[in-house]
Amino acid sequence: MSRSSCMKKERQAILLEKLEQDPFLTDEELSEMLGVSVPTIRLDRLELGIPELRERIKNVAQKNYSKVKSLQVKDIVGELVDITLGKSGISILETNSKMVFEKTRIVQGHYIYSLAESLAIAVIDAQVALVGVANIKYKVPVYAGSKLVAKAEVKKSKDNKFIVWVKITEKNVEVFRGKFILVSLEKI
Repeated sequence: MSRSSCMKKERQAILLEKLEQDPFLTDEELSEMLGVSVPTIRLDRLELGIPELRERIKNVAQKNYSKVKSLQVKDIVGELVDITLGKSGISILETNSKMVFEKTRIVQGHYIYSLAESLAIAVIDAQVALVGVANIKYKVPVYAGSKLVAKAEVKKSKDNKFIVWVKITEKNVEVFRGKFILVSLEKI
C-alpha cells in the first residue's frame, strides 16, 4: 500500500472517530482539524457513506421527535438532536438570510427565543405545558449562517411547575440564556 493511501486510511479513520464524537461537525471544521481541504473531506465522506451535516442532523432528530409529549414535530423550532424527558435536551437551528433584519443582517430575536421556548417545553415530561414566566437575556448578536446549539436542563420540578434553563451557543460562545418557569396543565 502506498504512503498516500495509508495516510488516506488514517485520515478517514480519524474522520469517523471525530464524527462519532460529534456528528454535528461541519466540513469546514473537519478540514481544519485534519489539515486538509473541504473538498477532500467531502470526498472522504462520500467514500465512507457519511451524509452531509444537514442529513446527519435530520437523522438524529427523527429518532428524538417521537419522545416528545408536549409538542407536535412541526411546533419544535430547530432540529431536536437529543432529549431525555424530565432532564435535558439539545436542539440545533441553522439560521439563514430570511431570519434577519434587513438593515443590520442580525437574526431577529423571536427565532432565537422560539428555539429556546420550544426546547424548554419539549424537554419536560408533560402532555400539555405553557410558559408562565421567562427571564431571558440576549448576549451577543447572531448573523445569518450561524449554527445555534440550544441546550436545556430541567433544574427543578414540583407539582405542575418546572424550572428549565436554556443556553444557546454559536461556536461555543453563549448568545442567549433563559430561565423558563413552565406550567403543566394536566397536573392542575
